[in-house]
Amino acid sequence: MQKPDFKEAKTTDKRPYVTKKFQLEKKYKNSFQGKTYFMKTYGCQMNEHDSEMIEAILQEMGFQKEENYEQADLILLNTCSIRENAHHKAFGMLGRCKHLKEKRPDLMIGLCGCMSQEEIVVEEVLKHYPFLNFVVGTHNFYKIPELLTTSLKEGLQVEVYSREQDLIEQIPMDRKATYKAYVNIIYGCDKFCTYCIVPYARGRQRSRKKEDILEEIKELITEGYQEVTLLGQNVNAYGKDLYESYGFGELLEDVAKTKIPRIRFVTSHPWDFTDHMIDLIAKYPNIMPSIHLPVQSGSSSILKKMGRRYTRENYLELVKKLKAKIPNLALSTDIIVGFPGESEEDFEETLSLVKLCKYDNAFTFIYSPRVGTPALKLKDQIEESVKEERLQRLNKIVNHYFLENNKKLVGTKQQVLIEGRSPKQKDAYFGYTETNKLVNIQGKDLPIGKIISIEIMEAKTWSLDGRAN
Repeated sequence: MQKPDFKEAKTTDKRPYVTKKFQLEKKYKNSFQGKTYFMKTYGCQMNEHDSEMIEAILQEMGFQKEENYEQADLILLNTCSIRENAHHKAFGMLGRCKHLKEKRPDLMIGLCGCMSQEEIVVEEVLKHYPFLNFVVGTHNFYKIPELLTTSLKEGLQVEVYSREQDLIEQIPMDRKATYKAYVNIIYGCDKFCTYCIVPYARGRQRSRKKEDILEEIKELITEGYQEVTLLGQNVNAYGKDLYESYGFGELLEDVAKTKIPRIRFVTSHPWDFTDHMIDLIAKYPNIMPSIHLPVQSGSSSILKKMGRRYTRENYLELVKKLKAKIPNLALSTDIIVGFPGESEEDFEETLSLVKLCKYDNAFTFIYSPRVGTPALKLKDQIEESVKEERLQRLNKIVNHYFLENNKKLVGTKQQVLIEGRSPKQKDAYFGYTETNKLVNIQGKDLPIGKIISIEIMEAKTWSLDGRAN
């Protein structure tokens, strides 16, 4: 039984990893024919993409998807550990599963994803949820067939590594969209920001080989995909662990040369964002002018406590360069309020930075203490009431700029990828602009999966209304 160890996860003497190809063993092929599964995914795009692979593996094992968890033969939770709220939701779901298991002893239940990489979660499962079939970490979910099968004879299986494992290529994929796709380019992170559990949950930085990435994208093009999002905890650190002189800029240019209509990437760390990358985004029209650039705080002193490796001035200089080179840029960010030691003056610096950057979108969070991270030991923890009040003040300002930026688009024509019919309106569709803004579109018989010109008629805080020309 493998269990995670945060101290081991942070050691710097990394062993070399190798790339292996996935192939489901014959004995597991269709071994659960006639059984159904329910998948619940929490968290970020990385988790969503992991779930696409997990579901494809389950389907090769013979499972069919079931939308009602109470009717499924297997319930699988792919979890997130970034925010405390996600923790509570996952354990709440496990509580419901426990009651189901009492009624249906043959029910199979699995826990995977980032929460599985936490020592306290594994201990909690062993103590209070021993009825689970397996707990599997982010590094080895491809081993679910073996773990599930073994659990039916031997009970709960736990396989969660502290250290990153080898890269596994050619895992099957049950993609949720037929026109937009996530493509992993790098796993893990080496930054170790003091509040963040990702390096422990996802492991140290590991880049995929450029040939494997480009081959995957070329296959997506032949299948008719219009957009790829290059995915990683820190995409612009790509290649630093693998190549001497080939990094994210070079990969981005190679992907642009495939001529896929749209390229996006998340998430970027300001420390690794180079002038070369900015020039490439400005040069290639198929690299979308929509950049997610987490700032976390507008105070240099708080950024230092967070271990972010840049100052307020560094960040603002980067934003200035981006806006100068990319005139139609849409900028989004992440902001944490109530980090330990954050004074009113520190928070005011965050508000002033938001007013300077005028973000098109922002994901705002109250600081959430995570066991195992250095920030948990910091003094001057902020009271919850203060955090809540600051979050409300911040959201009022960011929402103002969301609407202000959207209003600038009224009367313009935007290129929109039509993604489907509106779930709420008759004769209406929805899609996204090049700057990643949601557009609700009135019209009939619009070409789903195609990029067409849409006239923007009205602006709302989080979306636009438009009509087809």
